[in-house]
Amino acid sequence: MEQYIQNLRKFQPLLYELVARDVKIKYRKSVLGVLWTLLNPLLMMAILSVVFSNLFRFEIENYSLYLLSGQILFNFYNESTSGAMTAILGNASLIKKVYIPKYLFVVSRIASSSINVLSSFCALILVMLFTRTELHYTMFLVIIPLVYIIIFSLGVGLILAALTVKFRDIMHLYGVFITALMYLTPIIYSIDMLPGWVQAIVRLNPLTGILEIFRNVMIYNTVPSVSQFLISFGVVCFMLLLGLWVFYKQQDEFILNL
Repeated sequence: MEQYIQNLRKFQPLLYELVARDVKIKYRKSVLGVLWTLLNPLLMMAILSVVFSNLFRFEIENYSLYLLSGQILFNFYNESTSGAMTAILGNASLIKKVYIPKYLFVVSRIASSSINVLSSFCALILVMLFTRTELHYTMFLVIIPLVYIIIFSLGVGLILAALTVKFRDIMHLYGVFITALMYLTPIIYSIDMLPGWVQAIVRLNPLTGILEIFRNVMIYNTVPSVSQFLISFGVVCFMLLLGLWVFYKQQDEFILNL
């Protein structure tokens, strides 16, 4: 772990350049550019709110905020891990030429997606102001679930990046997995609406716990219990350590499969 931190400090300028490159490539030739990180969640929230609150009669308080908060975290997880999955393959030519700590490419994808999630977070604040939702002191705790989801995504991203170099089929399978995960995450529905056995399955999803903390501090003016914080903290730390271990074990063979 200490070696990873030292390399991050040593190659910090390069990391900044990689993040800037990823952001520029994503919004290249786009008229609105980074503004799409603000508009996308707002437009999707408007459409889904009409569908699920009117057609399906979902009786959830502050449904637009409930929906948008779920979108922000899940979209970040989807975007960051999907980008991290191809981080090594996408930089194969550079990896073959010079020595660069390979995990920096994964970190840069997570970091560029983190910039996007901060913009999406601004969209949530705007909706709260527009709907005249009362702002509470618990909002200052929102940094905790945001850090949790970033660390968790980094751990998953390291595993995906390492395995995808050797098994390219993962790129196709992951899209199916993300779709299933979306329905197993309480984004558009409340867990209370589900049968007991389904609730148990949904609660096994690590994203569920992080999302509940996020909604409690942002929307419901509730400070989660210490056990909620500790359980999520334990899960994200385990995922990060697992990701680092898998990546470390596989990185020496990357050059053979690129």
